[in-house]
Amino acid sequence: MVIILALLGAALAILIFNHGSGITFGLPNDDFASLVYLGVLAAVIGAGVVGAHRNMGDLLKNLLTWLVIILGLITGWLYQDQAKEVAMRVLAGLVPGQPMMLTDENGLAVSIRKSLNSHFEAAGTVNGQTVNFLIDTGATTIALSHRDAMRIGFSDSDLSFSLNINTANGQARAAPVLLDEVTIGSISRFALRATVAEPGKLDQSLLGMNFISSLTAFEMRRDEVILRD
Repeated sequence: MVIILALLGAALAILIFNHGSGITFGLPNDDFASLVYLGVLAAVIGAGVVGAHRNMGDLLKNLLTWLVIILGLITGWLYQDQAKEVAMRVLAGLVPGQPMMLTDENGLAVSIRKSLNSHFEAAGTVNGQTVNFLIDTGATTIALSHRDAMRIGFSDSDLSFSLNINTANGQARAAPVLLDEVTIGSISRFALRATVAEPGKLDQSLLGMNFISSLTAFEMRRDEVILRD
């Protein structure tokens, strides 16, 4: 315990000394402090393990186990950004349509994997409510299904079906609306015009060109769509 307290005091003194520079041993002070905390916690747990075992074989086995755990914690902390990106890629693969934030040589972007039905779908929000979009470059504007429009807060009394539109189910009537906010992943757009299809005329809401054309870049690959703000 005396050794642990001495190390903790030394780490604190180093942090105070390097406060102005913000860097300690090549790490930001916050990261260094977190590593010290993890090390002290591991040391306390390890001391308990040592005190609880007198058999050398069991003692060495437990020390090796805790060494692996400590190294895993340190590695996870140092590479947390990469770990988050890997986790997001796994999630995107397991849940197609789930936007994944990534960073590449061109900066931040949103990646969307192709769904099992071979279409590109994107889980987004409209006015704070979840909407599952079909990405449609042939649609001039965002087009909401009647069901989605009702769910996000519109009512039939708000809608005037004065427009003629083409849908997968043929000709239909649609009502013009204004959406306060549309978000896909980390990308948000405000005050976007959209249409709401008559009941039963549009099976899924469409993410149209008025959202897509506002992006810095829109790249459609074989199994992936990349959106850049």
